Amino acid sequence: MKPISFVIITVCMLSCPDIQKDIVRVESPDKTIAVTLSLNETGVPFYTVSKNGIIVLEESALGIVRTDADFSDGLKIKKKGKVQKISDSYSILTGKRKNCVYTANKLSVLYENSAGEQFEIIFRVSDDGVAFCYNFTGESEEIKYITGEKTSFNFPSGARAWLHPHTNAQTGWCNVEPCYEMHYHQNIDAGTNAPFEAGWSFPALFQSNGVWVLLAESGLEPDYCGTRLAADSPGGEYFIDFPQDKERTLPTAALHPRSKLPWKTPWRIIVMGSLDKIVETTLVTDLARPAETGNTDFIKPGRASWSWALLKDNSVIYDVQKEFIDMAADMGWEYCLIDVEWDQRIGYDKIQELIDYAETKNTGIILWYNSSGSWNTTTYTPKDIMFDARTRRKEMEKISKMGVRGIKVDFWAGDGQSVIRYYYDLLGDAAEFGLLVNCHGTTVPRGWERTFPNLVTMESVRGFEYITFEQQNADSAATHCSVLPFTRNVVGSMDFTPVCFSEIPGIYRKTSNAFELALSVLFQSGIQHYADIPESMKALPDFVVDFLKKLPPYWDDIKFIEGYPAKYVVLARKSDHGWFIAGINSEKTPKDLSLDLSGLCTADKGLMITDGETGRSFIRQEIEPVDGKFNLTVKPSGGFVLYFE
Repeated sequence: MKPISFVIITVCMLSCPDIQKDIVRVESPDKTIAVTLSLNETGVPFYTVSKNGIIVLEESALGIVRTDADFSDGLKIKKKGKVQKISDSYSILTGKRKNCVYTANKLSVLYENSAGEQFEIIFRVSDDGVAFCYNFTGESEEIKYITGEKTSFNFPSGARAWLHPHTNAQTGWCNVEPCYEMHYHQNIDAGTNAPFEAGWSFPALFQSNGVWVLLAESGLEPDYCGTRLAADSPGGEYFIDFPQDKERTLPTAALHPRSKLPWKTPWRIIVMGSLDKIVETTLVTDLARPAETGNTDFIKPGRASWSWALLKDNSVIYDVQKEFIDMAADMGWEYCLIDVEWDQRIGYDKIQELIDYAETKNTGIILWYNSSGSWNTTTYTPKDIMFDARTRRKEMEKISKMGVRGIKVDFWAGDGQSVIRYYYDLLGDAAEFGLLVNCHGTTVPRGWERTFPNLVTMESVRGFEYITFEQQNADSAATHCSVLPFTRNVVGSMDFTPVCFSEIPGIYRKTSNAFELALSVLFQSGIQHYADIPESMKALPDFVVDFLKKLPPYWDDIKFIEGYPAKYVVLARKSDHGWFIAGINSEKTPKDLSLDLSGLCTADKGLMITDGETGRSFIRQEIEPVDGKFNLTVKPSGGFVLYFE
C-alpha cells in the first residue's frame, strides 16, 4: 500500500484560515464514505476514497486536458464551496426500481491553472458511492476540444477484479466491434493488462481491502464520448481512456469531446460497499439528466416473444411470426419482435397485416433495423435508413402510422462523440413518433433510460445468442450468468434474451431448465425478450407456464439476498402482486443455502419451482419459511424460483 502523505481534516474545519488550504474532505450522509482532495507540490490534483475508515482508493489522479489549456498540473484552489445536501426522487418503469430516491453531499472546488483559467471539480458522495465530474464554468462561442482525462482509480495492492475486455474497433464479425459482448475475466489481480489495446469496459467490478467497488459512467451527453479503462494499469491504477480512431460514424466525424462553454463532463461513478450496495444501486440513473416533459403514454415496459434466438433468419416469415404473436398473446406478453430482413422476407404490406392481427390479440410489434452507415460490413436489412436524419424521420413516421410500437436498432459504431450524438438524435426522434427503442450491438447503459424513457433496453452483453453459436459459450454460460447481476445488469436494462428450455441444434445446453426459469427474474430488462419457441412452451408443465404468466411487465423493487460473482446469486424482485425470488448455482457441486427472507414482508407460504431428477425436469412444492428463513439445495448449473403472493 502506498503511503498517504496528506493530513485528513473535517468539513467543519474548512472555514478556518490557518488550516492547510490544499486539502478538502467530504463525507456521505451516513458518514461511512469519505473523499479527500489534495494538491501535490506541483499543483496536481488527487483524491482518495475510504469506507468506514478503510482506504478503498489510494491517491488517484484528477484533471483534464483541452487543446487550448491544461487543467491537470500547476493548479491552485481558488474557492472551496460549502458542503451541500442534495436530494432527488423520480420514477422509472424500465429499471430495477420503480421509485428512486437519491440523497448525497455535494462539494465543488474551483481550481485555477497557471494561465489563470478556471474549472470546477464537483463531488457527490452518497451512502452507496461517489461521483465526480469536471465543469468548465466560463463562456465561449469558440469550440473547445478535450484530448484526454487524467482521471484514475488507484487500487491498493491485493485488490481483485472482474473485468470486461473492450474489443478493438472494427474487428470481429463484419467489423462490428466494440459491442460489449465478451466474457468477464473473473477474480483477476487488479493491474492485469487487458487482452486488447482498447482496454477494459465499464462497468468494472473490484474488491479492495474487503470492500466491493463498481466503476461506471453516467450523464454522457452528445458533446462527449463514451470512455473505458485503459489497457495498462500499472500497480493497479486504472486510467480513463478515450475511444479508438475508428469509433465514429464517418471518417471525418467527431471522435473526442468538443463543445462550447460552459461545459460539464460525464459523471465518474464509484459504487462501493457490500454486494447488496453494488447490486441494488441506482446511481447511474440517479446522476443522469431527467427527461424533458413530453408524451410518455406510449412507454409501456413488458415481455416479448422472439423467433430469431433459436430459429434464426429463416424464421422471419409471415406464418412463423404469426405463431409467435399467438404465443405472446397466450402468455399475456405485451410484444412480439420481428427481426432481420423482415422488409425482404415479409414486406411492409404483410407486416401491416401482422400488426393488425397482433392488435386483435392485444400484442404490439417491434421491428428490427440496422443502424449502420459505413462503419461495418453487415448486410442485414433494413439498412441505411436510421443513420440519415431525413430518411430516419420519414421511416419512423411511416411505421408509427402503421401501428409499430418500437424498434430494435443494431450494429452501432462504438463510443466516439459522433456516435453518442447519433444515439441522442435517434432516441429523440423515436420519442417524437411514439416509438420504443431497443439498442443492440451497442454501448453500455449510461443512465439514458432516465433521459429518454422510450429507451427500454440495451444489449451490451454476451447474451443467449452466443450460446447457440458454439459449444464453448454453452459450457461457460452458468458462470457467465452469475457474473452479470453484479456487473452489467447493475447499470441498466440488459437484453440478454433469457429462458430457453429447448435443446439447441448442434449445442448441448449445460444449464438446467430451472436455471433458465430463474433468469426470468434474475435478469432485468425494460422489455424482456424470451428465447424459447411455441412448441417448447406448450410442452412445459402447467405450473411453469403459470409462473411465466405471473411475471410482471416491470419491477417495483429489488433486494440482494446472497451470492458471489461467478459462483451463485439469489435476488428478490417485487411487483404489485408480491415478491419473486430466484437463484442460480454456477459451480460444479451442489449449493446448500439458508435463505433469510424476513425483510421482504412476504406471505406465510410460497410456491417454489426447482430442478427435478434431471436438468430437464421440474418439481413444484409449497414452502413455509420459519421466521422468514428456509433451507434448500441448488444443483450444479441449476436454479430455483420462489413466488409469494
